Amino acid sequence: MTPDIAAEVIAMRPNIAAEENYRFLDKCQLFGALDDGAKRALTAHAYRRRFTPGETIFSIGAPGISMMAVCSGTVRITFPSTTGKEIILTDLSGGEVFGEISVLDGSARSANAISLTQCELLILERRDLVPFLESNPHICMKLLAVLCGRLRRTNDLMADIAFYDLPKRLAKQLLRLRTTLSDGMDSQPKMRLSCSQNELANMIGASRENVNRCLKDWQRRGVVNVDDGSIVLTNLPDLEKLADA
Repeated sequence: MTPDIAAEVIAMRPNIAAEENYRFLDKCQLFGALDDGAKRALTAHAYRRRFTPGETIFSIGAPGISMMAVCSGTVRITFPSTTGKEIILTDLSGGEVFGEISVLDGSARSANAISLTQCELLILERRDLVPFLESNPHICMKLLAVLCGRLRRTNDLMADIAFYDLPKRLAKQLLRLRTTLSDGMDSQPKMRLSCSQNELANMIGASRENVNRCLKDWQRRGVVNVDDGSIVLTNLPDLEKLADA
């Protein structure tokens, strides 16, 4: 490659990255409704970063200087419990955003975020995003809707842990996971959930041992089947009854 061609390729790389970021914003649940000019303006300030599985993206108490959107992979949001274990609040996949609380109030991070898989994130710094939000109030309303949805889910989770026994909490969580994975398609009679019992325990504020005992009991009753580290939901009507009990 001649020096002139090499220089041309290097000059093109930022433009290629900007175009990729623009295409992603076009599909993002929060920014997809923006007009072309607004997306281009936001793209000019965005950059990407890759994270390996298990890598910390940010920790509770850290300065909140940016908001992220998941381009690929899965990000897990957790919160430390009083017993020292971490409660899994949610898993986020492509198109979803996180870190919005710190962007809105400028305070420290209120939860932990780790890359559950190989992840690529689109990052927007607060210093660039706040002026953009001020000039696009309809995006502020969508961001508040995202925030309210997260708050409602967290409230539901905390209420479950505080007021319901383990079988009910576990049944409700399995149904939540099923709904997330099936994208609302309730026609599927069975579904395999690739989720460890330890992860399930952290999602509902329980011990792995108690989750294991409950699943074994349900397996004997034909409600689920535990096989090769995954859980197959085999009897949805009975599982729904357990969740509503």
